[in-house]
Amino acid sequence: MGGAVSAGEDNDDLIDNLKEAQYIRTEKVEQAFRAIDRGDYYLNGYRDSAYKDLAWKHGNIHLSAPCIYSEVMEALKLQPGLSFLNLGSGTGYLSTMVGLIIGPFGVNHGVELHKDVVEYAREKLDDFIKGSDSFDKFEFCEPVFVVGNCLEISTDSHQYDRIYCGAGVQKDHENYMKVLLKIGGILVMPIEDQLTQITRTGQCTWDSKNILAVSFAPLAQQSVADGEKPDAVQLPPVTVRGLQDLSRISIRRTLRSLSKEEAQGKDVAQRLPQKRKRRRCRRRRINTYVFVGNQLIPQMVESEEEEHAEEEHKEAEEEEERDLGDIELLKQVNMLRDQIMSLPLPESLKAYLLYYREK
Repeated sequence: MGGAVSAGEDNDDLIDNLKEAQYIRTEKVEQAFRAIDRGDYYLNGYRDSAYKDLAWKHGNIHLSAPCIYSEVMEALKLQPGLSFLNLGSGTGYLSTMVGLIIGPFGVNHGVELHKDVVEYAREKLDDFIKGSDSFDKFEFCEPVFVVGNCLEISTDSHQYDRIYCGAGVQKDHENYMKVLLKIGGILVMPIEDQLTQITRTGQCTWDSKNILAVSFAPLAQQSVADGEKPDAVQLPPVTVRGLQDLSRISIRRTLRSLSKEEAQGKDVAQRLPQKRKRRRCRRRRINTYVFVGNQLIPQMVESEEEEHAEEEHKEAEEEEERDLGDIELLKQVNMLRDQIMSLPLPESLKAYLLYYREK
């Protein structure tokens, strides 16, 4: 499933294409997609395929097409402080983007059938927290992943504000999914070849809306020996943050706000400029004829319009190179980190405020 938009050269180019095709429609979803490089979730040697609007699978590792994730993120209508459950959480790519929007006072849980995929997701999450500059630009709700079958969640589990299921749901499992949803909550899942948004409007009432025609592999049924009861999946507990963690969140929020005010005072751009798409130059020639002796011979002559187009094309390339230089310069500046490092605090406390990030 996918192929709805053109392939990009990199993550930003892919997001530009998704915006142009109206798959990404809100600023908060755009910011989350730009902050998480899709290519980082591909295995080494497969990154060249990361920016195509196509699903990718290698063994148990799977990523849906970017256009699907875009529609899911928009349909979930995420807000800070909401609780989110990802059924079939896979690599954690979607859960990490959700965490950037729901923020540190949300709940972010994922259930994945395959243990090796959960380990992969935790590894990618750790890479993002420790190595991505985007982490310091957002308040983040870290996803918690557990191994288990989505169809065997314990009956006494808590409910969620937002739920996404990343595998095809059979009609007889629809009510099972709905029960996990709070009143007023939104469930997005593929059912009967339609990506569907379901809003719980009351104790026993729901509104459904088809979003997009899709094709998903069905939810896996847990195989157990005859007479044995499947293992129930215990979802992670909803915990209250400690005072130390709340203090870190508050300090980082204050410093981030001060950094933005300082940057605005210095007229420093806070948003990276979009890469300029390279324009194609169509070559046009005019057929003319000249006499050579007593023969009329055709000759191709470049038009003034072609010369003008070539000049515009050259100017556009030079401007694009300048824009890319500005982007690289802005990406290198981590103002929050600079603020923390300048504080008169012990190095151990600075490291804690930086989440022990090395850059």
